[in-house]
Amino acid sequence: MKPFVFVTNNPHKVEEVKAILSPSVKIVSLSDIGCFDEIPETADTLEGNALLKAKYIYEKYGLNCFADDTGLEIEALGGEPGVFSARYAGEGHNSCENRKKVLNLMIHQNNRAACFRTVIALMLEGKEYLFEGKVNGTISEEPRGNGGFGYDPIFIPEGFTKTFAELTLEEKNQISHRAIALKKFTDFLITIVH
Repeated sequence: MKPFVFVTNNPHKVEEVKAILSPSVKIVSLSDIGCFDEIPETADTLEGNALLKAKYIYEKYGLNCFADDTGLEIEALGGEPGVFSARYAGEGHNSCENRKKVLNLMIHQNNRAACFRTVIALMLEGKEYLFEGKVNGTISEEPRGNGGFGYDPIFIPEGFTKTFAELTLEEKNQISHRAIALKKFTDFLITIVH
């Protein structure tokens, strides 16, 4: 099978995805194909952003590729940060600032229900496919753990007492939103290869 371009500049995501995907699926990064463009993420849904990124690479390079967009959706905040998860504290802010903003907004909230959602858009020989993964959980009172990235230190998945950042990468990859979406993605690839 020809390699797929994973449309991301986030090395944490690449590492996580390579750990989840079957070794038969070869992944190359944007830097591997010499792409250092600022790819627009201007859609108002996770699905829209994932498709924008995948289409951009497919149209420019003609390579089969996939892109994901992930959002933390918090019930008490009306589904925010959602599609703005990566830049919730403003342009140029980092994960730490994003987490602080969420925790500040949640100070007086009793309802701490949230979910992480990942949508993967695949461009394969000019056709579009979407795969979604979702995990429910709650927002912790404070950041906990040193693993993971993004909002992992403040998200406790359902059925657990630890945050994603307190779980090992292997434990997280058993249950995460990205793992669920990638499983659907991999299962689909297996069906078209055989």
